[in-house]
Amino acid sequence: MYIFVSCLFMFYISMSSFFYMKSHLLMMLMLLEFMSVTLLFMLLNFLLGFSYDLAILIYFIIVLVCEAVMGLILLTLFVRCHGSDYFQISSVFLC
Repeated sequence: MYIFVSCLFMFYISMSSFFYMKSHLLMMLMLLEFMSVTLLFMLLNFLLGFSYDLAILIYFIIVLVCEAVMGLILLTLFVRCHGSDYFQISSVFLC
């Protein structure tokens, strides 16, 4: 139970930081990955607690890797277009 509460707290902190750091794309991607890893730990805790099959974790990890690769591709394209990962919210759709 303590592990689940600590994972929930880490998820809450990373989500609040995600909404606070809206000007740097790299920081947003790192916080998104941290939220995903926290969800992975919560899913692992749930599956081990109820003795379910752990094969679903492989699919979740595959989705996490695909999400990370797509985020890095978007970061690369954004840096090529704008020159840095710092952006204003109003100028995101101009490229």
